[in-house]
Amino acid sequence: MKRYLTSPIRQDLREKMVFLGGPRQVGKTTLALNLIPQADETHPAYLSWDVPASQRLLLDGGLPADQPLIILDEIHKYRGWRNLVKGFYDHYKSHKQFLITGSARLDHYRRGGDSLQGRYHYYRLHPLSLHELSARPRSSDLETLMKFGGFPEPFLKQDTRHWKRWQRERQSRVIQEDLISLEHVREISQLQLLAQMLPQRVGSVLSIANLRQDLSVAFETADKWVTIFENLYYCFRIMPYGLPHLRAVKKERKLYLWDWSLCEDEAVRFENLVASHLLKYCHFREDTEGDEMSLRFLRDASGREIDFIVLRNGKPEFAVECKSGDRALSRNIAYFAQRTAIPKFYQTHLRTNGEDTEWPDAKARIIPFLRLCELLKL
Repeated sequence: MKRYLTSPIRQDLREKMVFLGGPRQVGKTTLALNLIPQADETHPAYLSWDVPASQRLLLDGGLPADQPLIILDEIHKYRGWRNLVKGFYDHYKSHKQFLITGSARLDHYRRGGDSLQGRYHYYRLHPLSLHELSARPRSSDLETLMKFGGFPEPFLKQDTRHWKRWQRERQSRVIQEDLISLEHVREISQLQLLAQMLPQRVGSVLSIANLRQDLSVAFETADKWVTIFENLYYCFRIMPYGLPHLRAVKKERKLYLWDWSLCEDEAVRFENLVASHLLKYCHFREDTEGDEMSLRFLRDASGREIDFIVLRNGKPEFAVECKSGDRALSRNIAYFAQRTAIPKFYQTHLRTNGEDTEWPDAKARIIPFLRLCELLKL
């Protein structure tokens, strides 16, 4: 399967290094190796920091000969990785390309001092989405995404037993390998508990005060742990869209997971799936076009809420409200349509054969999620 970032990355490698971040097992290594014909993990151009032989070669200043593209995987686990990569790039940039991949935010783990600013383009690889699977989204793909999530392996297997085992193994590797190698934390059992607690808080404003009580830790510690999970692409939070004249909430943040299949409730899972598709939309346009994109939500002091607002360069582009079965136009959409500059509201639902209706006075459209993905290329 050719991933959606393959062509942009191939083009950018001609100019600079490319950093590719994303969740563990989302397909970063597969994408990277697909840039080399008939390559696999044994190819000499692929150097993983988790392999001792690759570590020794890189620390000695060596690179494989006759390889125009060098793939450095998980090298951010080395404390001085930025200076090491900078040295390789400055010395070999005239005749070698460098692709740096990692299961963490490579823009966050800046250990080593000297900045690489201006030497790389940064991409974030997301799980599979409806538009990536097909330009004309299919109801069968939506059903599979809802049940097994968008990570390639469980999506392609479509086997419940395999999905359960894969989930346990992935969570264990995120905590036991990624987290321990990158962060100075010792409370592994509490972090495992936090990972189990987060799916129950999806779609809601995340209260760090309540979380710290459940974990029996300080407020600052609980907040730091959630941020660590964000940096490891386990979860993400979205900020509120603050409008002073509406007394809008400005500080609270809502929580979602990169793997929405962990949500047990179908309505919550659907909201998380929509959030993930919209975040992918934002990241793709930010990483490829350079626009400043942001995914927000809107809530006022009276509790009226719109699930998602997409901002482009600080201005609202459109809003999305998720509904599991309600056929009537949301009163919140009608309310905010009259009081905000949001140009378009979409009320979307899971029904694949549901109605598609325009409401001009409210700048709104009730639309099945399949059609919304086709319309916006989500």
